[in-house]
Amino acid sequence: MSKHVFSDSEDALAFSTSGSTSFHYSFGFLPKEEREAIKTVYAFARRIDDIVDENPTTDQEVIDEKRSRLSWWRSQIESIYSSAPDVSPSVNPLRGVIHRYNIPKQYLLTVIDGCERDLTQRRYETFADLKRYCYSVASIIGLISIEIFGYRHEATRQYAINLGYALQLTNILRDVKTDKDRGYIYLPKEDLVRFRYTEEDLHNEVYDERFINLMEFQAKRAREYYHQARALLRPDERMTMVAAQIMDAIYYRLLEKIELSDFRIFADRVRVSTSHKVMTALRIWLGAKLFVKRLR
Repeated sequence: MSKHVFSDSEDALAFSTSGSTSFHYSFGFLPKEEREAIKTVYAFARRIDDIVDENPTTDQEVIDEKRSRLSWWRSQIESIYSSAPDVSPSVNPLRGVIHRYNIPKQYLLTVIDGCERDLTQRRYETFADLKRYCYSVASIIGLISIEIFGYRHEATRQYAINLGYALQLTNILRDVKTDKDRGYIYLPKEDLVRFRYTEEDLHNEVYDERFINLMEFQAKRAREYYHQARALLRPDERMTMVAAQIMDAIYYRLLEKIELSDFRIFADRVRVSTSHKVMTALRIWLGAKLFVKRLR
């Protein structure tokens, strides 16, 4: 395989949220400038994720090629913060967001580091280890987002972190089958042992009481992070964080649907309907508007 040659056309940011309608409905109520900034950050995160996720393999040559592509992105981030002249034109929208909202450099580098783990790490021994991964690929996006939204209270940072955990854990539950088919198991090994459910059982898609108990345990953990996040959101931040609250509500509904299906995730991929997403977005936005009006 030839060494990857980077060009604007190959690793340019694709400014689209078409891959996630949940993001689309969450960001739709933001002011235009914030909406475009969030879309740019999401495009960056999606680009990094796509580099890692395309054609999963254990072939070292392919892994090295992907690491080189990630290194190119690290060099672009470093150049942005050092005001170096060699920033690719395709990265200019991200540079604009970084300077406009003072996004910390480490946030963006952490996203790259977190996604890069998927190149070689396909199992997680403990929840503590998985939690570090969730922070890097989800919570850190929340921290970047609140810099764009603007926030008043330090507790809002922990709100973003906990919500990131909740959303990523929900994703993991939804994608158990998809991930294992790609060679990844994000359910911690310590939890598999606890419920006496083996990796072989998972590969064979064994659906029994052990699996249900295992999944109930994971769902309870995700639910606790939703509750912890909500408890940290101050009343005067409700309108500021309306996009995050919409994301919370949509993914919480997804978690509920997974539970209501009795965790039959091997049979079908659980989804939240478009109509429910629309109604949820409207309900959260109107609720926040009315709440702020009452505070005045």
